[in-house]
Amino acid sequence: MSDAGVTMNKVDCQSRAERAHATRELILTAAERLFAEHGVVAVSNRQVSEAAGQGNNTAVGYHFGTKADLVRAIARKHLAHVEEIRQRMVAELGPSPDLRDWLDCLVRPVTVHLDTVGSPTWFARFGAQVMTDPTLRPIIVEETRSSPSQVRIVAGLNACLVHLPDEVRAERHDMARQLLVHMIAERERALADGTPTPRATWGDAATGLVDALLGMWRAPVSP
Repeated sequence: MSDAGVTMNKVDCQSRAERAHATRELILTAAERLFAEHGVVAVSNRQVSEAAGQGNNTAVGYHFGTKADLVRAIARKHLAHVEEIRQRMVAELGPSPDLRDWLDCLVRPVTVHLDTVGSPTWFARFGAQVMTDPTLRPIIVEETRSSPSQVRIVAGLNACLVHLPDEVRAERHDMARQLLVHMIAERERALADGTPTPRATWGDAATGLVDALLGMWRAPVSP
């Protein structure tokens, strides 16, 4: 094959790869929005393909495989940036971080990410929908628990909470997760709908959420 032919093949391969990447991004965005607004189970691959402007209704399966694979791809797309922010915040902690410091590292990376993306966003509502689905919830749990920064944050929180009985600490971890997931999703929904929010900015919302979590963790334990 001539040099010109080789060059044309390379250009053609690059062009196909770029088109495939663009299609994947369209599908991810469409699926995230539809899943956030309607729930994962209620949305078909056909609906996602149509919303992404794909004439081929098998586009979702071709590019992502199963619906669970698509959910994982959406989560990873956002959590990669959240992890970058978390790692930076954890690295900047002082020598003796306290409970509020660790809670800041838990909460603020999510709100900073959403603020960076800009309204409207769907990721918080997408996460809330997935967390209520027993078959898909393990995907989000696995993706978050496996992140290096999250491991350090949980260890830091537990080190600050050694006075709590194990069962109370486990229960309050569950409470914290519910509050974090659903309060951020509610604010995102309000911003998308143009309705008033208790806090003016994502930064202020993070402060309020950290305050609430701090109060919950420090609450007395009834005998």
